[in-house]
Amino acid sequence: MDDTTAKRESREHTGPQPPPGYRMRRGRNWFFLGLNYAGYYLNRYNLAFASKHLCDTFGFSNKEFGTINTARHWAYALGQFWNGLFADRIGGKRAMAIGGFGTALMNLLFGLGAYHRFIGPFMGTLAWFVGIRLIDGYLQSFGAPGMVKINAAWFAHHERGRFAGIFGIMISIGRFGINWLAPFVLTGFAFWRFHAEPGRWDLVFFIPAGAVVILTTLMLLLAKKTPEAAGYPGAVPLEAIDGEGDEPLPMWTVLTTILRKKMVWMCAGAYFCTGFVRYGVDDWFPKYFQEVQGVSLDAKVFTTVAMMIPFVAMSGSLISGYVSDLAFRGRRAPVAAILYFTETAIILIGAQLASAWAVAAALILVAFTCNSTHSILGAAAPMDAGGRKMAGFATGFIDSFQYIAAGLSGRQLGALIDKYGWDSWLYAMAGFGVLGGVLMVIMMLSGVEERPAPGPE
Repeated sequence: MDDTTAKRESREHTGPQPPPGYRMRRGRNWFFLGLNYAGYYLNRYNLAFASKHLCDTFGFSNKEFGTINTARHWAYALGQFWNGLFADRIGGKRAMAIGGFGTALMNLLFGLGAYHRFIGPFMGTLAWFVGIRLIDGYLQSFGAPGMVKINAAWFAHHERGRFAGIFGIMISIGRFGINWLAPFVLTGFAFWRFHAEPGRWDLVFFIPAGAVVILTTLMLLLAKKTPEAAGYPGAVPLEAIDGEGDEPLPMWTVLTTILRKKMVWMCAGAYFCTGFVRYGVDDWFPKYFQEVQGVSLDAKVFTTVAMMIPFVAMSGSLISGYVSDLAFRGRRAPVAAILYFTETAIILIGAQLASAWAVAAALILVAFTCNSTHSILGAAAPMDAGGRKMAGFATGFIDSFQYIAAGLSGRQLGALIDKYGWDSWLYAMAGFGVLGGVLMVIMMLSGVEERPAPGPE
């Protein structure tokens, strides 16, 4: 390698110095985008905490409750595919606004199901809850493509693993929020003159709906879609994949370009595995602890799990992003492969355990691994593959595979638990860890990962 080539590769890896004030403006932009997306998570994971109260109230089995989750996940998967294309066309801010205001409305309607005796009997049926959560899943699928599209313009290639870590932190803020709020509400509380009796599951949907309306409004007012729109032209140079100019590419060009990339298909397959494990834990652990371990939502072991899962998810996202950027020079596959195989070992060990604290420890470690792959494959890799003009669709396509698998972890996993008991819960996840690891090894050895390339001068 000659000196010119070495200097060019070094410059591509480290990037030019940004103009004065740019990092602070980018931080402010990301803060409000991230808070908005955290609001999506308040309205996404609330159902897991309300699961036992919902099932007890309406007599739903695990399979029927899982059907509600499956409807939501599969609608999200379908929506990610199409809404990724729409986000590239209409812009990330508009996409995030549709998702934010839409999920607020759907959560309001879901909570109103608690008042079916007064409003109408249909609102208390399984079909009502499935239908509302299905629409909610589609609307929420505008969020991730919109957010990643915006940030593809604000972060250079060599920074995107670290962006993925920040992405995981903001998600975890939403998880911290609902993991604290839901048990607080469901065990009963008083606020000024308002007194909520224990078991008020409707409030677990009403309060997050109000929060995401506020956060979406702030995002619209304070975030900018590109550095150029914020007064920093050229702060992140265009890559070769971006072409020239700021005009969006034709949808057919975006579709065919992304679907031709082997890297995209391999990331999507591995992300399928992440989705089954991630939602297999997240959607079911509250019900598991209440039904199998016999603990309440305010028990120490449960609150420890509820708080530690988002904490380790945040830590794993940040660490894996930095490792992939700095130790592997922007390569995601080697880090993801290690994480998948480690995850498999933890799941198999956890399946042998019986005590609540031992299972809690295993679930926390699994959350670390699967949320680490979630960030680097779901946020960094799509930006690498799509650049600023096609990151929306690349994100949507890869993420859709995660939610196809998440749908399987709903109805199908619920049916498995009904038939074979909770012992089958963890075993069902182990094979997905192995498959994800194998796909990442193939990706690593085949050399199909995108590397930074200079764009137009």
